[in-house]
Amino acid sequence: MSTLPARPDLPKRFYTDVTLVEEEGGFSIRLDGRAVRTPSRAVLSVPARAVAEEVAREWRAQGTHIDPATMPMTRLVNTVLDGVAPDPASVAEDLGRYAETDLLAYRAAEPQRLAALQAEGWDPVMDWASQRTGKSFARGVGVMFVAQPEPTVEALRALVRAEVDPFRLASLHQITTLTGSLLLALAVSEGFLDAERAWALAHIDEDWNIEQWGEDAEAQNRRANRFEDMRMAALMLDASRPR
Repeated sequence: MSTLPARPDLPKRFYTDVTLVEEEGGFSIRLDGRAVRTPSRAVLSVPARAVAEEVAREWRAQGTHIDPATMPMTRLVNTVLDGVAPDPASVAEDLGRYAETDLLAYRAAEPQRLAALQAEGWDPVMDWASQRTGKSFARGVGVMFVAQPEPTVEALRALVRAEVDPFRLASLHQITTLTGSLLLALAVSEGFLDAERAWALAHIDEDWNIEQWGEDAEAQNRRANRFEDMRMAALMLDASRPR
């Protein structure tokens, strides 16, 4: 079976060798000896070896053309260096807004089995968050807005503001936007959940619908790509977690 040609708008691969170089303060990636740069022309340098190794793997895996869609870690690092590091306060502020609308606060009224699956999966995370913050969380049924207590919202925002590492902040933001849940992102960040479990918890409703009605191939592919983004953010969090 022949393979489809690369899209004509993708740049051709222009390098042969990919090397990882350890420097003072971090690691960079070289293509035939030249440093990889971000879209804003900053040298792509990261503090964690595991992140650099993943970036290098993505560049090595490119075929005749360079496809950014197949390079989730490179994209995330670019976001950190070009978008988050220059203005972390804005990213933290945007992330903090999820404290008021967390996915885990919105429960199904029916069917009973779906509601039970949500409670079984989500309650332990909310209980962990309550212990972590010392605050209580409101839960609601349906899609009507659930107002979280202001002390709870502020406690979550304080956790976000405490993240001064732009790599961790970007990873938290990516997981939160992928799952719709700041609580799941914080749970992954602090090691309470791994990426696979958090991803499953974020998709309880979707998986329920798939069980009832099935899923098409296009939706499966989109979900797989989004999980790779999730996995890279979790890898970055783990690599930057204080030991």
